[in-house]
Amino acid sequence: MPLASRARTLLLIAALFAASAIATAANQPFIVVQSTTSTQNSGLLDAILPLFTKSHGIDVRVVAVGTGQAIRNATNGDGDVLLVHAKLAEEKFIADGFGVQRFDLMYNDFVLIGPNSDPADIKGSNGIVAALRTIAQTRSLFASRGDDSGTHKAELRLWKEALVDATAASGKWYRETGSGMGATLNVGIGMGAYVLTDRATWIAFGNKANYKILIEDDPQLFNQYGIILVNPQKHANVKASEGQLLINWLLSDNGQKAIGEYTVDGQQLFFPNAE
Repeated sequence: MPLASRARTLLLIAALFAASAIATAANQPFIVVQSTTSTQNSGLLDAILPLFTKSHGIDVRVVAVGTGQAIRNATNGDGDVLLVHAKLAEEKFIADGFGVQRFDLMYNDFVLIGPNSDPADIKGSNGIVAALRTIAQTRSLFASRGDDSGTHKAELRLWKEALVDATAASGKWYRETGSGMGATLNVGIGMGAYVLTDRATWIAFGNKANYKILIEDDPQLFNQYGIILVNPQKHANVKASEGQLLINWLLSDNGQKAIGEYTVDGQQLFFPNAE
């Protein structure tokens, strides 16, 4: 066979293989998970969801937004499974009929980071509430996600515990980014501000500069994640059986093991606690 004809034949075979692969991917069943930027930024979902796909043949497409937006998306039927970290909001989602049942999935914690110089001198504070109160009193810069995410909800709860109306100082010492966790860390570090973040995102974050954890290991910083099937009785498009398969796998020994074994730089980021 002439060289040119052979080359054309090989190109045709390659094109057929590519078309076949595209068709297979297009026909593969999939579900949509509405989740948080923290689970995505940490790399957890990229690490464990392919294990589910391999065993069940179902692709998982993740929409990573703040918890508040994830819940609104699921309320609108834009997803099959909800994986977020704001238990009161999750319970309301179910009480309003949009979710079937909530399960504890895993946990980690929040930490308060700041520059090594620690301008508000909070390092020796007696917990997160005292540290926030000091930040407000000294009018030290604080960068908030300000996006109704699970982290933002937790932060507002802690300001309330500290008897501080931080939002009244919006645009002054209190700066709201309206962004995800990674972007807020970048902004906060750029301006020398304190930031409340989930530990998993902080461990996986690459631009730590001269920042470190200043407040941690406070029971009020506990961060529980829950998983919920979106109610197919509210939205007929919900792939209930496939979504429940994912939930069952994540709650199973195999799924919980995958969550617990995920590490970054030798550090475990999430701790499975399904019952």
